[in-house]
Amino acid sequence: MEYKDYYGTLGVSKTATDDEIKSAYRNLARKYHPDVNKEAGAEDKFKEVNEAYQVLSDAEKRKKYDQFGSEWQNYQHSGGQPGGFDWGRWQQSPGGRTSYRTVSPEEFSEMFGGMSGSGDMGGLGGFSDFFETLFGGGGFRTGFGQQTRQAQPRMQDLEHAVDLTLHEAYTGTKRILQFEDGRKIEASIPAGVKTGSKVRLGGQAGGADLFLKVNILPDPDFKRKGDDLYLDVPVDLYTAVLGGEIGINTMTKTIHLTIPEGSDSGKRFRLKGLGMPNLKNPSQFGDLYVTIQVTVPKHLTPAEKEKFREIRNMRVAK
Repeated sequence: MEYKDYYGTLGVSKTATDDEIKSAYRNLARKYHPDVNKEAGAEDKFKEVNEAYQVLSDAEKRKKYDQFGSEWQNYQHSGGQPGGFDWGRWQQSPGGRTSYRTVSPEEFSEMFGGMSGSGDMGGLGGFSDFFETLFGGGGFRTGFGQQTRQAQPRMQDLEHAVDLTLHEAYTGTKRILQFEDGRKIEASIPAGVKTGSKVRLGGQAGGADLFLKVNILPDPDFKRKGDDLYLDVPVDLYTAVLGGEIGINTMTKTIHLTIPEGSDSGKRFRLKGLGMPNLKNPSQFGDLYVTIQVTVPKHLTPAEKEKFREIRNMRVAK
């Protein structure tokens, strides 16, 4: 049986840290991943890299492998032949089980981006006789979470943040997502989403679900509370005193709002059904609350100031 030099496979020293092992695996796995490398022998190389990582990233398996490697080297240095080596004390007991390290979804995303992770990758999950002898054959997983011969828990779902304007949240929108391998998907985001809303993209994260976590960017005009919108609008002093109409820009159109005479600054008007659509029932809308802010005229001419004095004096005289 051929001895496997896992340190040599990953190109690291026997004193390599966990981070160094992970970094070496990430680079080699991406280089030989069958979604990227179509050259002959790439699949076999990927299997070797994956097997080495399974051992060296697991503290218990790495310790056993190091102990075995030391004894194997002593045996070779003494002139022993491979066929005469006593494998008995190193073999997994019949029916034995061993733990297998599965790369987390975060590691998967970091290492492989949007690369395919479905199926058995054409047999890429299989381990060598050397591995099976040392660590047993009670089922196996590939380095990016795939498993054969026994049931595998579902991979943890992933999240990706996406920013939307308030107007995009009002109408609904789409986003094109591009993975590191060039694969693109179009995500539809429904009308009415809020900050914290999650849009599910089933099976898009290496077999797990990808959730788009929505963040609504601040709007320069509108404030949002639930499905209601709030808007402050300036009203000139003359309209506030005498009454009149002003134009209001809603999310979809301009409307005319009647201002009663004698309206104070801070007066609020409710415009029913002109707020945000409800996420669960898009045919229902919140309300728009308009608060007027009375503005005082500036840069008055002497004649205009005199008119205001006359008005003040008339009101004082009463």
